[in-house]
Amino acid sequence: MSIEIQQLHKCFGAFVALDHVDLTIPPGQLVALLGPSGCGKTTLLRIIAGLETADRGRVLFDGEDATRRHVRERGVGFVFQHYALFQHMTVFENIAFGLRVRPRAVRPPEAAIRAKVSALLDLVQMGWLANRYPSQLSGGQRQRIALARALAVEPQVLLLDEPFGALDTKVRKELRRWLRRLHDELHITSVFVTHDQEEALEVADRIVVMNHGRIEQIGSPQEVYDAPATPFVYQFLGNINLFHSRVHAGWARVGGLRVRVPEYGDTEHAPAMAYVRPHDIDLLREPEDGDTTLTATISRVSLLGSLVRLELIQSPDGEIAEVEMTRERYAADPLQIGDLVFVKPRQVRVFLHDNPKAAIPAYQWSGDGDGI
Repeated sequence: MSIEIQQLHKCFGAFVALDHVDLTIPPGQLVALLGPSGCGKTTLLRIIAGLETADRGRVLFDGEDATRRHVRERGVGFVFQHYALFQHMTVFENIAFGLRVRPRAVRPPEAAIRAKVSALLDLVQMGWLANRYPSQLSGGQRQRIALARALAVEPQVLLLDEPFGALDTKVRKELRRWLRRLHDELHITSVFVTHDQEEALEVADRIVVMNHGRIEQIGSPQEVYDAPATPFVYQFLGNINLFHSRVHAGWARVGGLRVRVPEYGDTEHAPAMAYVRPHDIDLLREPEDGDTTLTATISRVSLLGSLVRLELIQSPDGEIAEVEMTRERYAADPLQIGDLVFVKPRQVRVFLHDNPKAAIPAYQWSGDGDGI
């Protein structure tokens, strides 16, 4: 089933939770609503489910207006962050609940209910826990049962609100891989809310990045990470180094560096910010010819498993930057605290201060040609 959101607007008093949001979710996709707390992602999910009502706008399922449909009529399964399991019911009875409360005319016979629940327990690999109660389960097990209960009513849309938010890091990683495999098997149109960038990048087919009730960018995990459309997306997805810059006639100046920004060919002496990810930086022992490097000093070296993170103090302004590299790369030239280095970013993205939504594709640093 496809989901189409048209000009959805929702306020809670003076607070604007959703600001005329438009979004189309193709059938069979697993889509992540990603953003910080208060950005509107959970409100959007609850309006799709029918648990909240929009002030303006429409929700369409397969092209049909579902805005005024009751939640029971939407064919939606909902999984909450804190499971919402019935503590007085066994695992089996929790999963069967949605089938047993159907009107008599559409309620399956008891034998069909038992067969369905058994099949779902096998699907979520929890058959051996059928007779236990929620209090006897781990957090990860409870979340699998909550998902099985949502699937029992054969929803056309599956909605998950921070489904792994209450779990520890190790269990979260296991469950999100499991959810991805499960979705590949079932192909139910699914939307899940998260503020965890790694979770969204690993699990989703498409990511919808939200901020202040608006959509900043929609794209595949690779698109939103490699080509952020706005400064907010760049900063929210992964670590960054931020450099003050000025743009003039297609060139950006960052300290002693110059970089081509042809999209700003008509811009004159405009303040800007340059964004560089820590893993997109090379550290050289000697400077290169031309304006292609910044001078810095190593101030800290941290070994983080397979990665090494180096903290740099730039000269002469004293700003701090971070560089990440593999242990193998670091071992080939082990830099030490106090070493003088020359910083050469491989890719940069520049945003003008007065046009924060304008984005520049990633370019190679260059010292040729006329610049500022």
